[in-house]
Amino acid sequence: MPPERTPTEPMAAYRLPPDAVITALGSDPRRGLSDNEARARLERDGPNQLTPTRPVPGWRKLLAQFSDVLVILLLVAAGISLALWLFERDSELPYEAIAILTIVLLNAAMGFIQQARAEQAVAALQRMSAAQARVIRNGQQMAIAASEVVAGDIILLEEGDTVPADGRLLQSVALQTSEAALTGESLPESKDPETITGEVAVGDRQNMVFSGTAVTYGRGKAIVTATGMQTQTGRIAGMLEEAPPETTPLQQELSRVGRLLGLLVMVIAAVMITTIILVEHVRGLPALFDVLILGVALAVAAVPEGLPAVVTAVLALGVQRMARRNAIVRHLAAVETLGSASVIASDKTGTLTRNEMTVRAVVTASGRVTLGGTGYEPVGEVTAHRAGTTGADTAALDDDLRLEVERALTVGDRATNAVLQEDDGRWTIQGDPTEGALIVAARKAGLADELLDARFARVGEVPFSSERKLMSTLHTDAQQQESIQVFTKGAPDVLLGRCTRERIGKATRPLTTERRKEILALNDGLAREALRTLGVAARVLPADGFGPDDIGEHVEQDLVFVGLIGMIDPPREEATAAVAEARAAGIRPVMITGDHPVTAAVIGQELGIVRDGRAVTGAEIDKMPDHLLEQTVRDVSIYARVNPDHKLRIVKALQKDRAIVAMTGDGVNDAPALRTADIGIAMGITGTDVSREAADIVLADDNFASIVAAVEEGRAIFANIRKFLRYLLSSNIGEVMTMFFGVLLADIIGLTAAGGSGFALPLLATQILWINMVTDGAPALALGLDPASPAAMTHPPRPRQEGVITRQMWAGIAFVGTVTAAGTLLVLDACLPGGLIEGTGTLAYAQTMTFTTLVLFSLFTVFNSRSDELSAFCGLFSNLWLWGAVMLSLLLQVAVVYLPFLQKAFSTVSLELADWLACFAVASSVLWLRELSKLISRWRHAPQGQSAPSHV
Repeated sequence: MPPERTPTEPMAAYRLPPDAVITALGSDPRRGLSDNEARARLERDGPNQLTPTRPVPGWRKLLAQFSDVLVILLLVAAGISLALWLFERDSELPYEAIAILTIVLLNAAMGFIQQARAEQAVAALQRMSAAQARVIRNGQQMAIAASEVVAGDIILLEEGDTVPADGRLLQSVALQTSEAALTGESLPESKDPETITGEVAVGDRQNMVFSGTAVTYGRGKAIVTATGMQTQTGRIAGMLEEAPPETTPLQQELSRVGRLLGLLVMVIAAVMITTIILVEHVRGLPALFDVLILGVALAVAAVPEGLPAVVTAVLALGVQRMARRNAIVRHLAAVETLGSASVIASDKTGTLTRNEMTVRAVVTASGRVTLGGTGYEPVGEVTAHRAGTTGADTAALDDDLRLEVERALTVGDRATNAVLQEDDGRWTIQGDPTEGALIVAARKAGLADELLDARFARVGEVPFSSERKLMSTLHTDAQQQESIQVFTKGAPDVLLGRCTRERIGKATRPLTTERRKEILALNDGLAREALRTLGVAARVLPADGFGPDDIGEHVEQDLVFVGLIGMIDPPREEATAAVAEARAAGIRPVMITGDHPVTAAVIGQELGIVRDGRAVTGAEIDKMPDHLLEQTVRDVSIYARVNPDHKLRIVKALQKDRAIVAMTGDGVNDAPALRTADIGIAMGITGTDVSREAADIVLADDNFASIVAAVEEGRAIFANIRKFLRYLLSSNIGEVMTMFFGVLLADIIGLTAAGGSGFALPLLATQILWINMVTDGAPALALGLDPASPAAMTHPPRPRQEGVITRQMWAGIAFVGTVTAAGTLLVLDACLPGGLIEGTGTLAYAQTMTFTTLVLFSLFTVFNSRSDELSAFCGLFSNLWLWGAVMLSLLLQVAVVYLPFLQKAFSTVSLELADWLACFAVASSVLWLRELSKLISRWRHAPQGQSAPSHV
């Protein structure tokens, strides 16, 4: 049991020795906290997260639905209507006022629900993309959600991590952190666990790490002293105001379209009001009020004021759908850009391959050993080949070859920071997969972890860096106590430059120029087998007088070369199909890797990324001026042995060639390239916290196929937005044209008020509002749930400059609006006495028929709106939500025609079956005429000599 924890002032922890802080926090540097103790502290102190801004109360969100100017006008109109009813008492109830208020309230409720669902979707995504922390609990390393870190936890830090909480350093191996966001200091800070005396500023507390800062170099261990709002970042967060909500370019464009349409319709409404008042000689307050109500209702019905909310809801639902396909979207703007992606620049390891490195071969001076088995389970047969022979010879492992292989795998095992773990029979690696493969290979060769730990105790480390391409560890040797063993692993070509001798059996021999060439040739041979190669080397230093100041890059000289280790990360089976799908969609896959160019080319050919096997290296890129690199990226799809700065140059060169680039990355230094790319994609499993923060999308499974799936979903989301935009505008323009031409042609179609005096309208204000609610709600949202078209990945990417509403869309919208208005007015004329078609109905009957026909026109238009090219009958039943929405709207229309209280509210009368059949027949004309126009369009654009396909 740890001692009872006493409160430790987090700000003073840097002035206390590590042991004092550990004691005060009741922890253990080796075992950490127990699960029970951590759970108790989490309940007491709360989660390790910044206090969210105070949520907006539900009643305020509901009131916000009534802030629109047109809605306010409707509320004023309802108030005036109620006042007139109280004055005149011409009916049992103020039906018009009740109808207006009911529709306004229902619209507000729909908007409130849409907003709530969008917020829930965003919250769910935030939970899925929560940061992780590595801690020691119950004596074991484990990864937990950063929000579960508590005071007293022992946290492990390495390059690429984001520090999850404030902590006092216990160990540091060349640890550096970037604290620019906290202190304003642009250069990384070196960290050291030594106690500091006296009061110093935050930026000078070298023995502390702070929440939210990034580890840029080295590794370390710390004990958590403060979490949540008690951290330095938390104190700053408490003083910050909430940032404005993110709006995507698509939402901004749709808002602009909405404002433009709103202005246009309001002008039309004003013209109609003025025309009616002047032409019909409107007199009296009630009549004048009816005209004003009509104008406001028409404006509300025609303006898609809820469009941004619908877009947000559809984006949120689509993003959730992408998350189910392992692509977690952090920025909504990425969804729009995905449809335009023309290049996917992907890392190889873990994305195109399985990220389960397996050592296949160890090559030493005396021959080659092959290891069987796959993955991280330490089981596999070991066979050998003597130098210059073919065929397996297991007996050969008893001589120099066995000693050399054991030495090579010992170096590989010890020069790692990964941990091999078993949980319910499943072997996993905590740390780098390459290092994990070395540990597994050592176990297959019979090198037990316990024996190696007992003999070699680590006393120092020279961490790996992408510039040196090497890593070294220093150990005492229980069998040679007078020596310090230096174990180094890294890129073979770099490592050979640091070696002067080679291990053979128990002895060493000088490393000649000819032998160096032989080793490099062997390395190329392994690479041609698609094996990733590492070189391992060692050195013995005298232990006498050795100290911490002797640990540095200078120990990586005069090394003894031990051998080459070849490992393979097998390509994902689904990656080959995903590459082919991307190519069919007009997207060029590009591989950018740190691996050997030959290995990269082999994997690239196997996956279908390239056919010629050409690969450009980072060294070649360094020699290229920008203009030459811009020419190179047009043809080359494999880049090997690259550094992060090369990735940035490649991305910029592709963008200058007008490519829309989706770029993957996982390291700290990948952050600039991820931010520069049009779509930054971070790895969710192997990626660092810094890379995830810089990215637009996080892959939950680090799989290239998930990127292609995300592109498909992105295209589907954008297509769905166009679908309901096409639908809303077609329906609303049809309503506006019906009202405008109905008033303009009133005398021609026989539209007159009862008794022949006053004026009459094709539809009443309440009926227009009802159409707006019934047709613009559920059907529009259901269109946003349309599944991706099978043809979504068979056409080139959408040009970025292409607007959300194209000329072709506007033509279709105008066509549908015209057919809708003409058909509706035809029904109105046929129901009224006089006019072009003689009828015998009353005005109430004619308005009910017109009302019903216009609703049915909108419901048929839903199916037209799914495509400007494909037939409405293509995939007719693929979206059951759409059918449900249409049936709901139809039932509501039946209710408003037959239920007595709704008849009074909306001035409708009951219709006969023949009336419904007539309304259906006329309304269906928009479907058949649009089908005909699509057929003609496909025929005109079909390749010469081919007919338009009959199935679309």
